[in-house]
Amino acid sequence: MNIRLVLVGLALVLIGEGALAACNNLLDFSHRRLASSQEENLCQSYAGNVLVVVNTASRCGFTGQFSDLEALYQKYRDDGLVVLGFPSDDFNQELADEEDTAEVCYINYGVTFPMFATSGVRGDGANELFRALAEAQQAPRWNFTKYLIGRDGEVLDSFGSRVTPLDSELESAVARALER
Repeated sequence: MNIRLVLVGLALVLIGEGALAACNNLLDFSHRRLASSQEENLCQSYAGNVLVVVNTASRCGFTGQFSDLEALYQKYRDDGLVVLGFPSDDFNQELADEEDTAEVCYINYGVTFPMFATSGVRGDGANELFRALAEAQQAPRWNFTKYLIGRDGEVLDSFGSRVTPLDSELESAVARALER
């Protein structure tokens, strides 16, 4: 028997049907990790967690928010928060080379939360997740737009670029979502 099939089956049992249903099709797609060939199914990996999904850019005036996003992640991750970062050049502020983007995230800002490959977040070129987020709320108007998704897979709110991750309405909303 293929060991990969056994592991997938075991993971599905451990996750449970309720967590998979929590994807509500919002997360049910795969996306490649930043500067990697590894594909990850977002539903299988993150269903049942509270998520902050953010479109990022390495050369934006808001790029410093990586530090606060990481601090938010560290503060609440044991309670079930996951931050998911999606670099995008839709606003012409992302580096062309993913290795350079990875360096900004991982080395310059010490990001440990999941970062995914550079992709579109607006319009016809948006990745599947951001198309769904635009339907539920609105498309990002700029880099570092943050979307809060509850454990049930529903989009709870969105926060613009100027809303900082810490000591803000975003952090308050995250804390409330984690209590549910």
